[in-house]
Amino acid sequence: MQDPTTPISAPPRPCDFVVIGGTGDLAVRKLLPALLHCDDDDRLSPDSRVVGLSLAGLDTAAYRAKVRGELADVDVPDSTLDRFLERVSYASLDFQDPAGWEVVRPMLGGDDGDDSRVRVFYLAIAPALFGPVCRRLREAGLVTADSRVVLEKPIGSDLASSQDINDAVGEVFDEQQIFRIDHYLGKESVQNLLVTRFGNTFLEPLWNSTWIDHVQITVAETLGVGARAGYYDSAGALRDMVQNHLLQLLCLVAMEPPTYVDRETVRDEKLKVLQALRPLDEGDLGGSVVIGQYAAGLVDGQAVPSYLTEVDDPSSRTETFVAMKAHVDNWRWAGVPFYLRTGKRMDRGCSEIVITFKPVPHRMFPGNGDPEPNRLVIQLQPEEGMKLHITTKEPGPGGMRLRRASLDLSYAESYGGRLPLAYERLLTDVVRGSTTLFMRRDEVEAAWTWLEPLLTAWQSPGRTRPKSYPAGTPGPIAATTLIERDGRAWHESATS
Repeated sequence: MQDPTTPISAPPRPCDFVVIGGTGDLAVRKLLPALLHCDDDDRLSPDSRVVGLSLAGLDTAAYRAKVRGELADVDVPDSTLDRFLERVSYASLDFQDPAGWEVVRPMLGGDDGDDSRVRVFYLAIAPALFGPVCRRLREAGLVTADSRVVLEKPIGSDLASSQDINDAVGEVFDEQQIFRIDHYLGKESVQNLLVTRFGNTFLEPLWNSTWIDHVQITVAETLGVGARAGYYDSAGALRDMVQNHLLQLLCLVAMEPPTYVDRETVRDEKLKVLQALRPLDEGDLGGSVVIGQYAAGLVDGQAVPSYLTEVDDPSSRTETFVAMKAHVDNWRWAGVPFYLRTGKRMDRGCSEIVITFKPVPHRMFPGNGDPEPNRLVIQLQPEEGMKLHITTKEPGPGGMRLRRASLDLSYAESYGGRLPLAYERLLTDVVRGSTTLFMRRDEVEAAWTWLEPLLTAWQSPGRTRPKSYPAGTPGPIAATTLIERDGRAWHESATS
């Protein structure tokens, strides 16, 4: 398997991307556009192939026509799109039928195919199918020594189901061949967090409980569940967002410096953070955890229905909003709260990490009140960048007037050009064999171990309904109370 330290500029290896679930929403909206951009940037070798598999009943010509229509808005030259479509082939098959997989072999070169090619099986399907599909791949003789399998989150619905899925996939693929993907880890701003922390001498000495007051991690959406209603109603925000996205971001903020960055050292340090999280239990519900569900309201001036209407189930207790206070009980972070917040149909679409430093220990400028604390705001979306809010003197005579100013790093403005999509980086890393930005099995299970008591308590009989909040608002009032009773407030990027 390729060394993860291989320079990104190294020539791309010949590879076959087999997208299992090739007509689904994930494949069409994320994976195929990412592969097209990789092709445009010469990050696919000339003889790399893309194979779509699903139950849609298409042939290759019809699939190519569908893909062309779906990718029409991607900003690449027409010649690149034509070249990309030449790589694409398709087969319609029942994933559970062993005989159906025989049609895939000739698409990958047949019995005389080159086993030295990287073979990526992307499972863009329900997690319950991960194990059975992996077994079918092995039975069909499609798994080579240089194969990888990519698993989408969430892996299971609790610890036991996660272990079952990992066991089943692990019967076919070695751990170093398994890439458990979280697309947030492919964002430039998330990766840059490691460099910001560990590549600059001025910041790391302050990155601890001596200087940091608290940390906020927010992933807010204005969208509802839409076409994902069926999946979402069985998952909810705790499984869909907290167990993976938010905890992964927390790990990158809180982890200790690795000796160096490679495929295991970063994951080792993230695991230590998960193991240091203070356990949750039923007593946290209503105290340090707020669970909500959106009602009808206005989003961007448009009336939108309630969650119950969208899922057509007036009795659903599925949560669309979670706010919580977590603690990392170790030497570095003792006493520092981590406030996590995620929700759908909120007043803004924004993902950010906010590091709030402690106030200055002594007021030196009479008549100015208490200056606002310094904040480092790491913006993940809609625009990626970083802002450091500091206190400055307002220009002009007549005394010392203090005001907040921001040192602003916009990736788009500073580096120019198009920022790569998160999936572009991650798919490239899969081919290179670099597992650094992917979750290891023990990470996934540690996250479930921490979250499961809260899930069990929330799903227990007789539990009250989620707290209602109108669509287009910041969430339930109880979430504001959660942080304000600690003398703090949620950071709102619109006021940055």
